[in-house]
Amino acid sequence: MTPETGTMKRFGRARKSISVSGGDLVRVTPLTEGTRAVACTPTVAGLDAREWLAGSGRQLADLRAEHGAVLLRGFSPLDAEGLGELATAFSGELRDYDNRSTPRTRVGNNVFTSTEYPPDQTIPLHNEMSYTASWPATLFLTCLAPAAEGGETPLADSARVHDRVPAATRERFERDGVMYVRNFGLGLDLSWQEAFQTEDRDEVSAYCERNGIQAEWLGGERLRTRHVVQATVEARASGSKVWFNQAHLFHVSSLPDSVERELRESFSEDELPRNALYGDGSPLDPADLAHIRAAYDAEEIAFPWQAGDVVIVDNEQFAHGRRPYGGARSVLVAMA
Repeated sequence: MTPETGTMKRFGRARKSISVSGGDLVRVTPLTEGTRAVACTPTVAGLDAREWLAGSGRQLADLRAEHGAVLLRGFSPLDAEGLGELATAFSGELRDYDNRSTPRTRVGNNVFTSTEYPPDQTIPLHNEMSYTASWPATLFLTCLAPAAEGGETPLADSARVHDRVPAATRERFERDGVMYVRNFGLGLDLSWQEAFQTEDRDEVSAYCERNGIQAEWLGGERLRTRHVVQATVEARASGSKVWFNQAHLFHVSSLPDSVERELRESFSEDELPRNALYGDGSPLDPADLAHIRAAYDAEEIAFPWQAGDVVIVDNEQFAHGRRPYGGARSVLVAMA
């Protein structure tokens, strides 16, 4: 995938207190300079984030709504079960990872590993499941083991990304939406069985019909889907217009040049394992993709993971990604 080139702003630089008093259990500070995202650190040792959530009313929910992304650092570490309990207490219900786009392993009750791509690959900034018409409102990530090198989960304010995309590009995407085309059964991406978590073709067809996805069985194990959905949305918590799609990630140009070239020599535009088009079915303009990627690069922020960190992300207000890494790395995610 295409390397990310945005400048990293490290956690801990130019931190300025936002709110704290002697009776507070948690200190709230900016995550990095120049961003709305915040970090929460306990003022007492051994504080459990689940206990703080239970005893603090809407404080954490209000921080997520106002700031978009909240890092919990210095709390008692959570395992998969603990992350699920925190996310359930916060949101009431966790959602499964349906209509999958990337490989993940279920490690608990709707708690998953983060995307299992090779460590040398970058995962571009994106909003979770914005390639669908139904997406999680909140993401909960926890770091069990940080990488020896790299492996950050960068963030980007989706409203600021939206405003950086040139008006002509925004207007084209908002008018037509984005068409995501996926060809399953080629052995080059997820199988349809993994993507839809079933071996039953009728279940897949019914799911697609319910969700407005055009499904075409092509013989053997081959399935082609086309789905036209939004390019922008109005974030429910903030009311701001945000950039909300994965056109730049699904498009074949997100792959290394040599891989894109080989795929284009082997497949036509609608036969590629996955690709993004304008909603009317016409190919994306490379200039538009360049503008989108530049907007993400300009708004990217990142911090080094520490073991026990939890990040709570408003999935509409903030995009996230993954940087390449060396050594072992373990990050879990729950969606609500």
